[in-house]
Parts: sequence; structure tokens; C-alpha cells
Amino acid sequence: MVDEPVRTQGTTLHFVEGAIVHAGTHVHEDGHPLHTHSFFEIALVVGGEGVHHSQAGRQPLVAGDAILLRPGVWHEYEQCRSLEVYNCCFSADLIRRELAWTREDPLLGYLLWTGPFSAQRRGVLSTHLDGDTFADALQHLDGLRALRDHPIGRHRGDLIGWLSLYLSCLARNVAEREDLHGHTHPAVLDAMRLLEADPARPWTLTDLAQALHLAPGYLVRLFKSATGLPPMAYLSRHRVELAAVQLLHTDLPVSRIGESVGWPDQNYFARRFKSHFGLSASVYRQRFNTPKFTPSGR
Repeated sequence: MVDEPVRTQGTTLHFVEGAIVHAGTHVHEDGHPLHTHSFFEIALVVGGEGVHHSQAGRQPLVAGDAILLRPGVWHEYEQCRSLEVYNCCFSADLIRRELAWTREDPLLGYLLWTGPFSAQRRGVLSTHLDGDTFADALQHLDGLRALRDHPIGRHRGDLIGWLSLYLSCLARNVAEREDLHGHTHPAVLDAMRLLEADPARPWTLTDLAQALHLAPGYLVRLFKSATGLPPMAYLSRHRVELAAVQLLHTDLPVSRIGESVGWPDQNYFARRFKSHFGLSASVYRQRFNTPKFTPSGR
């Protein structure tokens, strides 16, 4: 990513200080090697073909395919033939602060928060855009790209506006293709906030249900209806994502990281992490975290 606000640490991509969102196109003739990133990424295929490989599996790509990846997810492109991808990257801090309201929105909440964790997606959510939706998405991405050389301090609202339009476009498409309907029950949103605010707490379903003044069985039904997962499975997905960030950006021992996210039993932490990412925590760190910073050649 020459002349873009992204750098590499080993094979981890991260924003330079002060960057919050970026859009740009990239062409892969053969492939792009295995890597991960500390921000959200949405890759929209605009031309060519190839195969996307991630912990969720391998997916053939054609124009119109869009893939959202949460922070910490590893992926690569294989068997590319002039594969042109329009990447949109945005920081996790932006989602937690300026775009925190998206959790309350039934479509955006699914796109960013619950959909990538549901079923066996493991932080990856794919969809396909046709016709007018594809054209609208390109327009929003071009709006973001046009601001690449403008100071964030004077155009933060514009950046967030274009990003919101793009995310809304994708969210409506996902909702139509997956037949989503209805609003997320407030208790589910409250449960997610409680779990994320204190992941190291030895949560049990009973504790969580009591905090919300609900029967455990009723809470499970509400949570699974909204996310596809019971509350404790959602907490596990959140914990491994937090652990991945620490593995990428700190030198803390693996055992300390497991304890910090709520799994003091190192063997249990190891099993949960490998179940989600397909790699052990130590291998994940060795593959994606090195101390030297260099400009990205992506």
C-alpha cells in the first residue's frame, strides 16, 4: 500500500497514527500472501477472478463479491487472474466510538457485530452485490478515496459519512440475501455490552441472566435469535479476538494473554484459540508478529 496510511509489522497490516479509514484499489495477478490486520477490512471485487482463503475456508471470487473481515482475521488471495479489489479499511476505535450506534441498528449491527461471529464464519462475512447496489457501493468508495489526501481534522465528518453510506449499502444487501428481519432485543445488546466491558470476568450464563433480570433459557433464546450463538459462545469469539490483538501488538506471554481475556487455564485457552483461528496462539504470533516496521508492499 504505497502512499497509503497503512504499514506492516511482519505480516500484520496496521494504520499509521491518526488514520481512521481508507479506500483504495489493488490488482493481484497471481496472489497476495497470507497476512492479518489490526483494523476492519471490506474487500469488494471489481474485476478479474481468484480465490479468497481465510480461516472460514476458500471462496472463489468474481466481480461483485464482498468480504468483511474483523480485526485479527488472517487471509490471502490465491490463483488470481487480474483480480482487482477495492479495499475499504477502518479502525476498530472508529467502530467503538463514532459508529457505536451501529450496534443498535438491526442491519448494521448484524453486518459489523453479530453476523461475522455467527455460525462458523469466524470473523468473516461474505455477500454479493449486483446491479444498482454494486454501482452505489462504488460511488461511496470513490467518495472515500477522493478524501485520501485531505486532512482528517477538517474532513472527519465526510469520511465517517461516506463510510456510513457504504456500510449501509452492504448491510441492506446482506439483510436481503439472508432474509433478516426485526430489531435486536435490547437485552441482547445489553448482554453484549456487559460481556465486552469485562471479558476477564468468569462469566456464567446464570450470572449474565441475573444481571439482566431474565431467565437463563429466555436469554439464550433471545441471543441465539439475534446472533446465531448462545451468549457464552459469543463471549468466546470476543475473547479470542482480544487475544489476537494482544498477540499481534504486545510481547506478553501467551499464558498472561489468556488470563487477561478470561481464560486462566492455558490449555483451555489454547484449545479455544486454535478452534477459532485454526492456528495455535504461539504459531499465530510467530507468523504475524515481528518487531520490525517497514512500509507495506501490499
